Amino acid sequence: MTAPRRVPLKHVLAVFVGNGLEFYDFLTFSYFSVYIGRTFFPLGDKNLSLLATLATFGVGFLMRPVGAVVLGTMGDTKGRKPAMLLTFALMGAAILGLAATPSYAQIGIAAPAIVILLRLLQGFALGGEVGPSTAFMAEAAPEERRGFYLSLQYTTQDAATLVAGLVGLALAGRLDDAQLTQWGWRVAMLVGAGIVPFGLWARNNLPETLETPTERGAALAMARPYRGLIALGLVMLTAGTVGSYTIGYMTTYALDTLKLPAQASFGVTIVSGLSFIISQTLAGWWCDLYGRKPVMIVPGVLLLLSIFPGFALIEHYRTPEVLYASQFVMVFFAGASSVPAIVAITELLPKPIRSGAVATVYALAISIFGGSTQFVIKGLLWLTHDNPLAPAWYWAGAMAIGLVAMALMPESAPVKRGKG
Repeated sequence: MTAPRRVPLKHVLAVFVGNGLEFYDFLTFSYFSVYIGRTFFPLGDKNLSLLATLATFGVGFLMRPVGAVVLGTMGDTKGRKPAMLLTFALMGAAILGLAATPSYAQIGIAAPAIVILLRLLQGFALGGEVGPSTAFMAEAAPEERRGFYLSLQYTTQDAATLVAGLVGLALAGRLDDAQLTQWGWRVAMLVGAGIVPFGLWARNNLPETLETPTERGAALAMARPYRGLIALGLVMLTAGTVGSYTIGYMTTYALDTLKLPAQASFGVTIVSGLSFIISQTLAGWWCDLYGRKPVMIVPGVLLLLSIFPGFALIEHYRTPEVLYASQFVMVFFAGASSVPAIVAITELLPKPIRSGAVATVYALAISIFGGSTQFVIKGLLWLTHDNPLAPAWYWAGAMAIGLVAMALMPESAPVKRGKG
């Protein structure tokens, strides 16, 4: 029996460094949204300022489907490697530009206008990031370990979550409120930008896994029989997206709704990062052993059952300890359920359309629900006079619908097809 080939660690890091930068930037913008709002949207009312910041955060998601179609399809027509290089270069330019943008007090209305343009550029780049990188790793990994290798896409995001939390915690512990508003959040952005040169160098040294590029017209024709699968994938990824962005909002939730101190609220990110790293790494291993569907559905049901008790405990006690414990449990189930979903979608799509289709499905879920989730949650909290259970209703509803799609999804794991 031939030993399964191994994917070099440097290739894994090169592929998924973009996902890490994506999540680091997203979480940093989210965690420092209160301070960024004061910098670019000094509207007087703190709620209006925060909503304007979250709306700007959401604007970038409008370009994700465009980036998915253009850059994701480029991964099928030109190759995985050139698409991954371009997306990462654009991401790096956007995060550096955001960190360097002068405040509203310095250049007036031009400041929020520049921020919005940079968010649009970033959204375009991120829309095309997931498709080529996921397709590359699915094609480079051993078939019987594909779930584990693709789980590393999420693990790099988890690591970014942890780093973002540690950076935020360190800055919140050393800087006062005025310093965080003036320049503290910019330092956090620049920490993420520091990885850009390494990412470009590493991706430039990757091999190419697409032997025969696909003509655009042929790709569209080939995708038609997979419309039902693509629709199920969109619903599953939507459920995971709402969960991820609800989790990402918890720092602002702790600071703005629970009125916990900044250091305690940034601790949420560390707890979330650790829980995600553990659960998603285990899920990649489990779904290679037992199949994609069981590892999607069982943790998904447990998550649905834990959301309301978790938020009720957080609301009742309003202490960092209870917040962290409840968050860890919910994040564990969410992380375990999310990995097999992207693995199944990637495996079930044919190679000639894999990059573009995965990118488009992921981008649609992110753009429609990722960009709006935090804004919707803040709006619901405002409308319900800060009812702490408002986020739970939104998350639980999305997860219930996602579980239906998971149940309908075909099984794709080699072990279930008699090959493992």
